[in-house]
Amino acid sequence: MDDRQTMENLLMLEKGACDLMMHGTIESASPDVQHAFNCSLNSSLQMQSEIYEKMQQKGWYPVTQVEPQKRSQVKQKFSR
Repeated sequence: MDDRQTMENLLMLEKGACDLMMHGTIESASPDVQHAFNCSLNSSLQMQSEIYEKMQQKGWYPVTQVEPQKRSQVKQKFSR
């Protein structure tokens, strides 16, 4: 397993953790439990962002720029 595969696995696992924490936050029975899940969710989202940024710096997670015209089309589509 190389570095790229390791980072891809880490990103996938962190995304899964975010999903679990989000559901925990939504389904919490008390404010204290909701707060705990929400704090964990925010930490997981931060970690996911850091992994994504590292992968992007290495060229392993390329981002394509969207043309302004296409952004406007999507914005109009969903503003109706």
